[in-house]
Amino acid sequence: MRQESPKTGMAGVLGQPPFVLGWDVSGVVEEVGFGVTTLKEGDEVYGMPWFPRAAGGYAEYVTAPARQFAHKPATVDHDRAAAVPLAALTAWQALVGTADVRAGQRVLVHAAAGGVGHFAVQFAKHLGSHVVATASGARHAWLKELGADEVVDYTAVRFEDVVRDIDVVIDLVGDAHDRTGLRSLEVLRPGGLLVAVPAGVSPELADAAAAREVRVTPFLVEPDGPALARIAALIDAGKVAVAVEEVFPLDQAARAHIHGEHGRTRGKLVLRTTA
Repeated sequence: MRQESPKTGMAGVLGQPPFVLGWDVSGVVEEVGFGVTTLKEGDEVYGMPWFPRAAGGYAEYVTAPARQFAHKPATVDHDRAAAVPLAALTAWQALVGTADVRAGQRVLVHAAAGGVGHFAVQFAKHLGSHVVATASGARHAWLKELGADEVVDYTAVRFEDVVRDIDVVIDLVGDAHDRTGLRSLEVLRPGGLLVAVPAGVSPELADAAAAREVRVTPFLVEPDGPALARIAALIDAGKVAVAVEEVFPLDQAARAHIHGEHGRTRGKLVLRTTA
């Protein structure tokens, strides 16, 4: 079994320790319950079981409803497959289920070089959007390879000074850091939508959106086996790449978390078990 390493802030939904971290998993089915017909023993699967109600991915074995899994992409190993579920489902559900992004729309993705962000760039491009991404200058060439039409270096300029006429903002940063959500309202077209992924919608943000005649909505990803199957098909077709910065053994989970805290990872960090 392989697990993706989440940022430590996600542990807040689990309450007080002790608890087992981890939602992303990829591995081999050992046994299925009565009535399960979609999966069988020996299948290679990936999923995001129980999010956000519980966790448990930092382990050799997990149990969860079959509907929360899908066959993993055949073209990637378990290390890369484990990096997909939470990040890719977040991007997919935000763009498709929440924003209903259409071809020709202009989509702005904040923190585009991160785990969720690099999937959001690729999915938005797949949907036919004009993609604007924010990232440090070192990531610009890579993001353009992934499909970004424009990349803004947030360390050099304020994005609201150079970006305009956006239909959908996927905010993966939030107002806790430099008031990114509030500043994003300035770049939206009338009627445009800000999807606030990490921190929800504060009263201040809601009031500011109403004053500008734009929309803002909170977002929380859900387990979704059918969507994971669609994502796997895109990966196997070569239309979506999976970025993994580093793979750590499970007993070095603490080191993986420390590495991720600097906020400059390219893609995902993964934990590998011995099972």
